[in-house]
Amino acid sequence: MKKKYNKLKECKLIELPKIHDARGNLTFIEGGKHVPFEIKRVYYLYDVPGGAVRGGHAHKKLQQLIIAASGSFDVILDDGYSRKRFHLNRSYYGLYIPTMIWRELDNFSTGAVCLVLASEYYDESDYIRDYEEFLRMARK
Repeated sequence: MKKKYNKLKECKLIELPKIHDARGNLTFIEGGKHVPFEIKRVYYLYDVPGGAVRGGHAHKKLQQLIIAASGSFDVILDDGYSRKRFHLNRSYYGLYIPTMIWRELDNFSTGAVCLVLASEYYDESDYIRDYEEFLRMARK
């Protein structure tokens, strides 16, 4: 099967504004300005047990920005042809994930908090939870 496009090139780290202050730093995020979509949903993962893997799905329409708000973890992205691992460990960087990218999160440090900004409201029909089905759709 011939690869026509490397969709992983659309996945990128976005540096977020960081205001330095001796009392503690501040980072803010504005939808449509710092992220390439309107933010419709925010959620976070925490208290992830050692060795656990999260994610394991792709989205048909939803885009995301994933941030290590505290601690660190890895995000493995897959476009159906190749995979790339990102190590997130700074709260002022977010990983942009467009549509139709399979994602898995692992290697969570103790106390890690994964903050996710999403372009859509929750809709179970937008999820692709079967990897083989994802491959069929991604390779069309």
